[in-house]
Amino acid sequence: MSSTAEFIESDLTRELVKQMRAIDTYGQNDRLPADRIIAPFIVTKEQKRTIPVVGDPDDETMSRVKAYYNALSSLVEKATGLMAIPSINLTHEGFGRSLITVGKLVVFDRTLRDVHRFGFNTLEQMQEEADKVLAGILELIDRYREVAEA
Repeated sequence: MSSTAEFIESDLTRELVKQMRAIDTYGQNDRLPADRIIAPFIVTKEQKRTIPVVGDPDDETMSRVKAYYNALSSLVEKATGLMAIPSINLTHEGFGRSLITVGKLVVFDRTLRDVHRFGFNTLEQMQEEADKVLAGILELIDRYREVAEA
């Protein structure tokens, strides 16, 4: 993949768009094109420099974090046929943990820091990171399928 249009049509970004529209209680995102909905997930190094190192994440940022991990969980479900449950615990200061479980198997565990600066440099980086995470999750599920099905 090399163009923005190709990334917008990827499974990850399509799922992110669904998740962002689902959490939008007022339906504002229903009228926006996919590239506008995905745009806040891209936070370049220059943009991150303008964000204070210490800060509390706003509700929109927290929603993006949740949508990202919900999208990963949905992609796991599509690939395996097993229910993947994301669990995100964040303090108001933007520190916490993200877990994804499948059955009784913890397939993903990440410490979250500086959530107020959450984002990826490019769509390509976001896709690469998600692909890496998904590959690791699918490998764990293959290895411990009986636990994942429990």
